[in-house]
Amino acid sequence: MRLADFNYDLPLERIAQRPLERRDASRMLILDRESQSWEDSLFHSLPERLRGDELMVVNNARVIPARLLGRRVGVRAENPGRHSRVAREFLSSEIEVMLTRQVSPEEWDALVRPGRKMQLGERVEFGEGELSAEVVGRGDYGLRRLRLTAKGDLHQTIERLGHIPLPPYIARSDEPEDRERYQTIFAQQPGAVAAPTAGLHFSPAILEQLKGRGVEIAAITLEVGLGTFQPIHAEEI
Repeated sequence: MRLADFNYDLPLERIAQRPLERRDASRMLILDRESQSWEDSLFHSLPERLRGDELMVVNNARVIPARLLGRRVGVRAENPGRHSRVAREFLSSEIEVMLTRQVSPEEWDALVRPGRKMQLGERVEFGEGELSAEVVGRGDYGLRRLRLTAKGDLHQTIERLGHIPLPPYIARSDEPEDRERYQTIFAQQPGAVAAPTAGLHFSPAILEQLKGRGVEIAAITLEVGLGTFQPIHAEEI
């Protein structure tokens, strides 16, 4: 099997850039294993498609605003010459940090771009200096381990300064509405850097209908990472 076997044509204009007003108004494809047939439907018909004796397992992970935009404030290299093309970037180039996994109260694994500028000991500041990060380790696939410090509560500062990491096929910047719309109705435990997208279609009304039919709901916390887009590390459960 080759990765190219999964390629198919998907015109950009067919990729929605904003969610529907109603979560359960999304389209749903029904595949019938016995008859080997398929049917176009809508997600709000899901409860009536089930027998009522099923167990549905949902992910209650909550997406954190894991994308941080800052500026470099320290480099170990020598000061570039006056006529160097990189002189303007010295000590001040823009850095994008994508937090991927918290490994201790103050340390995170993160993707840093451009990573070549962020060696051990380098520092980045975010906002007006309320949050700073120091590179304390390097990993595979361009990962850096960062030690984060904040003038106030660390998690509250990340929540305030961070951006919701929308999927790469969404060709727009994140907006304030995305902080809640890019969460499932099950979201409780912070830690995921990407939403469990299949769960985004569920609404409170659909959940009540499922329970009314006798479907049992069980929740787990699966911290969704960036493994879909890049092989970084195993997801934790």
